[in-house]
Amino acid sequence: MSAAVPATAARRPAPPWGPGGARAAAYLALALYAVVSLYPFLWMVSGAFKDRFEILAGGNLVPSRPTFQTLIDTWGRLHFLDYFANSLKVTGLTVAGVLVIYSLASYAFAVLDFPGRRFLYWFFVALLFVPGVTVLLPVVILEDKLGVLGTHLGLILPFVNGTAPLTVLMLTNAFRAVPQELRDAARVDGAGEARIFLRVYLPLGRPTLIAVAVLCAVPTWNEYVLTRVSLNDEGRYTLPLALESLASGTVRHYNEIMAGSLIIVVPVIVLFLWLQRYFISGLAGALKD
Repeated sequence: MSAAVPATAARRPAPPWGPGGARAAAYLALALYAVVSLYPFLWMVSGAFKDRFEILAGGNLVPSRPTFQTLIDTWGRLHFLDYFANSLKVTGLTVAGVLVIYSLASYAFAVLDFPGRRFLYWFFVALLFVPGVTVLLPVVILEDKLGVLGTHLGLILPFVNGTAPLTVLMLTNAFRAVPQELRDAARVDGAGEARIFLRVYLPLGRPTLIAVAVLCAVPTWNEYVLTRVSLNDEGRYTLPLALESLASGTVRHYNEIMAGSLIIVVPVIVLFLWLQRYFISGLAGALKD
């Protein structure tokens, strides 16, 4: 007859700091990460309100003589409204293309049954692990052959294509979470696939669609590499290229570079704060599986 295992030996030893200590350590680590992440941003905001002499002198994070003149001068030099229109055009059309094309593709992956569905779906997901810079040269050569190199269309098409893996993953999971009973009820009422997609799946997937729109808009708004390689006409420049022109002079005024960076990033911050509630719920719904 085997000996009984003592109850004390079967118990897992508790952490010496207790469950509250583990949570406090996690919060401390997150707080340190937040400080490290926010510190450069705070320096950017601080530099945007300094004159060129104070920013060269270094000093404190808080400007000793804050001024709006740096922002006003940079706004004029940056020609913000002209380049803003170009960035808004590229970003808006990219987001619209992503939502239209990949919502339809994700509906097919989530609901319809067709040959090769699983292969195509996992092919899209596998593209998440392909670095974008590895396809930069083929994209430029292809755009040159198609005659769209140097145009806004030559930016929009690669941006839409590059967003495919993450968008398909998120929207497919969101559409799979829609109860099958709703689809069956719509079919009983005589609705076709297009009507089911528009009246049932799109409204229920709205938080995920908004999350996808934000995740697509932010990198498109800030994109520099392909834009720098593709565009040569200053009239078609987007805001990141306009910011580069501030930093490319013989004498760099770092306060104006900081002010230009702040002007560019403010629309992104406003967009995220406006859609924050939908963005978080959309991520939770798309990634819970």
